[in-house]
Amino acid sequence: MNEYTRLRRQQLIREAEGYVEFMTLGGDRWSLSQVNREQLGVRALAILAKLDPQSGQRVHALLLTGLVYRAMGHHAEAIEPLIAANKLEPGNLHVGLALGWCYKRIQRLDLAIDALSEALQANEQEAILHYNLACYWSLLGNFGSAVRSLAQAFELDSEYRDRVAGESDFDPIRAHPDFQSLVSSVIV
Repeated sequence: MNEYTRLRRQQLIREAEGYVEFMTLGGDRWSLSQVNREQLGVRALAILAKLDPQSGQRVHALLLTGLVYRAMGHHAEAIEPLIAANKLEPGNLHVGLALGWCYKRIQRLDLAIDALSEALQANEQEAILHYNLACYWSLLGNFGSAVRSLAQAFELDSEYRDRVAGESDFDPIRAHPDFQSLVSSVIV
């Protein structure tokens, strides 16, 4: 590959990353309108379509494609490129998180759990995977698995304790004694 091609590919990737960042900037507090997210998403997808499908950054391009669809609220469409990225690079933390997030939104918690469990095999020290897995187990009403995953998240990063109070995903198990004991225990 010549230098021009490499630089052009990097430029396209950075441009698409910029659109994704802009689409998700501000979260719920200052979110863009759906119309604006759609317009930006269409632009980002057009940029990503210019990339050579055999390029060295294929996994990243597929992840970005999935993130664009996710930011547009098209969770089902996000899954195909994310699965393709996962096949090329099993256990990728960012792909696993995005897949889990999208599966949750299309009411496929079983597949969300599978995606995070696969990502955990390669990233067992990532607290966010354990935390999100705890959320998904909670939504399924699986007290034991939810509490075990949450305890692991707390062990890896105690700052996740601060998120629990405002996390509605834990509402199904919030009254369970094991959950209450875990979140009320103080770390010394």
